[in-house]
Amino acid sequence: MMKIMSEGVIDIASNIRVVQSVMAEALTARTMDTHAATPTLVAVSKTKSVLMIKRAYDAGQRHFGENYVKELLVKAKDVDLAKLCPDIKWHFIGHLQKNKISQLVNCPRLHMVETISSYEVADSFQKKIKGENSLDVMIQVNTSSEESKSGIMSDDCADFAKHIIEKCPKLKLRGLMTIGKPGHDYSTGPNPDFVCLTKCRSSVSEHVNIPLHELELSMGMSADFREAIIAGSTVIRVGSTIFGARDKTITK
Repeated sequence: MMKIMSEGVIDIASNIRVVQSVMAEALTARTMDTHAATPTLVAVSKTKSVLMIKRAYDAGQRHFGENYVKELLVKAKDVDLAKLCPDIKWHFIGHLQKNKISQLVNCPRLHMVETISSYEVADSFQKKIKGENSLDVMIQVNTSSEESKSGIMSDDCADFAKHIIEKCPKLKLRGLMTIGKPGHDYSTGPNPDFVCLTKCRSSVSEHVNIPLHELELSMGMSADFREAIIAGSTVIRVGSTIFGARDKTITK
């Protein structure tokens, strides 16, 4: 079992191996109709130190996720981290405020923004990205229809995808993501949020003529990434299982 006490005693490399082992086991439990590749593991490093990120990188981890623009920029612009981890890939996975978009598009080594949650956000990115540059993005879908969550409602997902492709050429649509409602009881059946996102992908694929296998599904976190992989997830976002409990002091 992972011991969560302090940065000095958390064996990040061992934790990553455990996650990878669970990922491999989950892949064997998939059905043949998930249209999903081996998932990308995004290590969610919010509130975690540069030292901890370096330890994960040394263990072979390359994709890291951050929830807050300010914190992401501090880490992405850290001179030592950039030198020691030259091919690090940053995913932005948090709620986006419009006034932060101009900062985010200039983030070094930004690999993907997974939380394009509205037409306004998509259009703002299109305006802020300079020259011939482009950005890989995912549509955030509010699969649980909770008022407290950001994201496009599932019924609007296909039309939103069409808008991105036709009106926002600097955004490269790579897939869909959901946060979902926590605490699903899997003894009652599959997670409805995962089922919903999978259906959204099929709808988008048909609506904009993108093959299913070219659309990623970002779903599943520390508590349920195994079940998400079985359901067809191609990107999982795992934080506490790798780095330990999150520090409550957050830099937004």
